[in-house]
Amino acid sequence: MAMDHATLEAAARWYVDLRCDDVDEATRQAHRRWLDSAPGHRQAWDRLTLLQESFGRVGPGLARPMLSNARAKRREFLKVLSLLLAAGGTGTLAWRTTALPTLLADQRTATAERLSLRLDDGSQLLLNTCTSVNIRYTPRLREVQLLSGEILIETAHDALARPFVVHTQEGSIRALGTRFIVLREADHSQVCVLEHAVQVRTAALGPAVQVEAGHRLMFRQDQVGSVLPAPAQADAWTRGMLVVNDWYLADLISELQRYRPGYLGCDPAVAGLRISGSFHLSNIDTILANLSSTLPVRIWQLSRYWTRVEPA
Repeated sequence: MAMDHATLEAAARWYVDLRCDDVDEATRQAHRRWLDSAPGHRQAWDRLTLLQESFGRVGPGLARPMLSNARAKRREFLKVLSLLLAAGGTGTLAWRTTALPTLLADQRTATAERLSLRLDDGSQLLLNTCTSVNIRYTPRLREVQLLSGEILIETAHDALARPFVVHTQEGSIRALGTRFIVLREADHSQVCVLEHAVQVRTAALGPAVQVEAGHRLMFRQDQVGSVLPAPAQADAWTRGMLVVNDWYLADLISELQRYRPGYLGCDPAVAGLRISGSFHLSNIDTILANLSSTLPVRIWQLSRYWTRVEPA
């Protein structure tokens, strides 16, 4: 059943208001009266409840302590309203195969954007390009949920001695007083430890695997790879750089695609060429132009949003 925009807007506002830290009983009673005042109100609220159950916590995360701030409340309201409008009357099933859950992310970055955050306990969280996360601190646990993309975390000492855990669809990473990178790709996650160590446990709840500084580990929901040496300068992206050593050209192009809107592809005929070097991620077009002067390739560009590396 279709619902009018005003009803969905009201449901979104109530949702955000009720998640403020300073919500009082008068607000809760007013919400109950709103629910009972029209059948459409209850239907809109039920839709939001279903969406919350489908995608987990629909909440402000890092912004929670700030929701008395008008700008923070407006930002959360717009996210929830966008979700309700996008869901339409089709329910939640079709959403499971789309990227729409990122609309609910507490924090997210666009293509070629990075975002640095200082969390409540003093820990540092850096989001790479096209990344979305949820953040949840409770009296017992500090949690970050990586929905997509790549993050670097530097944990701080916590006065409450709460564990710091990063969750992905494939499993969880528990920090052991450390600095580390977590990357989520199509069918796996990867952790790269820069300082100290982490413990990795898959979603299937197999035995925990400890990864020490200078090493990385790829894992799926029910499978853990081998612990391997971490690549040199794995955190170069935090400085706007990409450092590669004897990479296939196809892998380089795939990595650059993350930082450039539109299509960026590589012809199979040149995919196996090898390349090493340091590249500034601020200008992908310059990197591509330099490729054509160092490798037997040419850059075929139909528009600023469609580029392919071809044999020269």
